[in-house]
Amino acid sequence: MYTDNNLTIRPIEENDLPRLWELIFKEEKPEWKKWDAPYFPHQAKSYETFLLEQAQWVASEKHRVIEVDGHIRGTVSYYWEHEPSYWLEMGIVLHEAGSWGKGIGTRALKLWMNHLFTQLPLVRLGLTTWSGNRRMIRVAEKLGMQMEARIRKVRYYNGEYYDSIRMGILREEWEQQHYSVS
Repeated sequence: MYTDNNLTIRPIEENDLPRLWELIFKEEKPEWKKWDAPYFPHQAKSYETFLLEQAQWVASEKHRVIEVDGHIRGTVSYYWEHEPSYWLEMGIVLHEAGSWGKGIGTRALKLWMNHLFTQLPLVRLGLTTWSGNRRMIRVAEKLGMQMEARIRKVRYYNGEYYDSIRMGILREEWEQQHYSVS
């Protein structure tokens, strides 16, 4: 568990599942999906169907909940792009519009980044988004990530093409930033 004042990221527990289902899968067209890879389809699912997947959520190393003042606001996660070379990508979703624009994402992603660099033998940590999500790009830049790739016009959404954006930070850059602040 990692904490920054009233914000905590922690492993997902079984009693978190109703809230996670409500935030992620209850609605057919949730507001957050307009920013989180909206070019990929989202499908609502029943709570019973969601419970069949609980093993991939509860106590998973790859997912954590973001709590603010004891209330779940979103999740952080990671996936291996290529595990043998330790190429890892992280992500975040704040599922309620009322949580956006308040620095919660920056604080949560900083805790998650620190956790990943501390717990895994990573040389680089990445984050992939799309050019339509300017807030996510700004968060990554605040955390010291650099734009490493812009794949032009490969994400199609609402009748318009967007770029895929790959951001990254090397361990030595994170250490310089992390230890100069501590």
